Amino acid sequence: MTTLTYVIMAIQVLCAIGLIAIITIQSGKSAGLSGAIGGGSETFLGKGKSKTLDAKLASATKWIAGVFVLLTFVLNLL
Repeated sequence: MTTLTYVIMAIQVLCAIGLIAIITIQSGKSAGLSGAIGGGSETFLGKGKSKTLDAKLASATKWIAGVFVLLTFVLNLL
């Protein structure tokens, strides 16, 4: 294995730990089907334009998960 492989593996492990931490910190989005039906108006009227902590965590989850998947593909090719 080359040094590049070890560096990518280390970054992937850090991404995995970060994903676990961020997902654990996030609060639940809804209470299943009843939350999806009853709480639909809250997402449009209640939040406004301010970016809350949950929105920032959701965005960070998407970016870190994308980097994790990309690194997995790169490691598979190496």
